[in-house]
Amino acid sequence: MKNFWYIPGNHIEWIVLIMLTLSLLFIIFTYLKFYLPAILYKDKWSEKNIPVSVIICAKNEEENLNDNLLYVLQQDYPDYEVIIVNDCSADNTEAVIDKYIQQYPNRLKKINIPESDNYKHGKKMALFIGIKHAKNEHFIFTDADCKPASDQWLKIMAGHFDDHKEIVLAYGKYQQHPSFLNKLIRYDTITIALQYLSSAIKGNPYMGVGRNLAYTKSLFFKNKGFANHYHINSGDDDLFVNETATSSNTAVCINPDAFTISDSSLIFKHWLLQKARHFNTAPLYKNKHKWMLGWIFFFIGFFHLVVFLSIIFFSMLWQYILLTVLFKSIFQSIIMYHACKKLDEKGLHFTAFILEPCIIISYFYIVLHKKIKKL
Repeated sequence: MKNFWYIPGNHIEWIVLIMLTLSLLFIIFTYLKFYLPAILYKDKWSEKNIPVSVIICAKNEEENLNDNLLYVLQQDYPDYEVIIVNDCSADNTEAVIDKYIQQYPNRLKKINIPESDNYKHGKKMALFIGIKHAKNEHFIFTDADCKPASDQWLKIMAGHFDDHKEIVLAYGKYQQHPSFLNKLIRYDTITIALQYLSSAIKGNPYMGVGRNLAYTKSLFFKNKGFANHYHINSGDDDLFVNETATSSNTAVCINPDAFTISDSSLIFKHWLLQKARHFNTAPLYKNKHKWMLGWIFFFIGFFHLVVFLSIIFFSMLWQYILLTVLFKSIFQSIIMYHACKKLDEKGLHFTAFILEPCIIISYFYIVLHKKIKKL
């Protein structure tokens, strides 16, 4: 056994062992603090049947509306309207909406925004117009490329509102496909969800996703809507939640019947561009949330950097490196197994040890690319 275990022979090698140990402890701490609360969360809601307005923005969404709108219109819920804002579509989006209006004239409402050469706008303007036309106090938002996981979606989401809860944060998952990119996107999505849902459960909400989000009309207008970040194209969901959510006014919904399901990007470059747009909102987060997310990224990135450098420069310590990676991978697989079970994902825990460093590299590339573009 002595011949098998290499004994460090100098101070530098001992420092490397200490760094490996610290990086392992850091990443275990990250999983426990920022993933575990959502995994252990017991969802509670009560059937209220309050009137709600579902708001969807659609820009050239002919195909997605054909695939998904019926799931929204056939919810098992007594009192709701669906408002679709047709945002300067150049395809047959309006014709698809009109087709469903004929079937659901008392439920579906269309608002057209015509194209203008003199005034360009983003999604926030379309959402604002939809909100202005909504007749109910409680809003539930989703996207045209999303469908509810069940006909209980509205009932469960609305059931989380009460006299104190003005925001409901939920999960928007991606459809599973047999490709590495799909696994990468779903892993990225589930880890982000674990972070923002766990933080909200612990009384520190900082973001939500527009694929599956709810809040009240009173909250929106009391905080002047998107006024403080209207100049940013993205952020209609996470920046609004970051500004307005508190420990007392935010509810968390983790119920598979209340998830939404989307199709993921099929091209890696498109996904990177989407992530890059999301990165534009991070500088506008509250400072405490920027620090928190920075530490999460640092702890995870630090582990992979220490392991990588150890393999390159201190291969004689391979037994210790292997043990560190093995222990981390087993612990991560256990956490992700329960996370996938909680959020109704499949198979990600088997490949988490590969997907995580790929996500870190992708994030680093996006940040580096944005820095270079500014030079």
